[in-house]
Amino acid sequence: MPITVSSRDSALTIALSGEIDHHAARELMAQLDQAIAERLPAHLVLDLSGVTFMDSSGIAVLLRARRQLGHTGGALRVANIPAQARRVLDAAGIGRLISLD
Repeated sequence: MPITVSSRDSALTIALSGEIDHHAARELMAQLDQAIAERLPAHLVLDLSGVTFMDSSGIAVLLRARRQLGHTGGALRVANIPAQARRVLDAAGIGRLISLD
């Protein structure tokens, strides 16, 4: 799954695209881990505007990113969530743990 990384000051934005399912999750987690470890952002925004499908594997990806940021004291926000992905996140109650825009 391709990701696009941009940073400004202590903020990092990562745009995800395509399907976030069990086939893509492992590679996506590795890419996010690397981006977070290299930049140690105080704020990370995951932009889901390019995501065409997400299942429960996407929840695992978000929770892992949250945990990685927790090690460095960073904060996570998920933005531009497509309707299908929003239903998955809402059903799991992820909004109680992660800021969803």
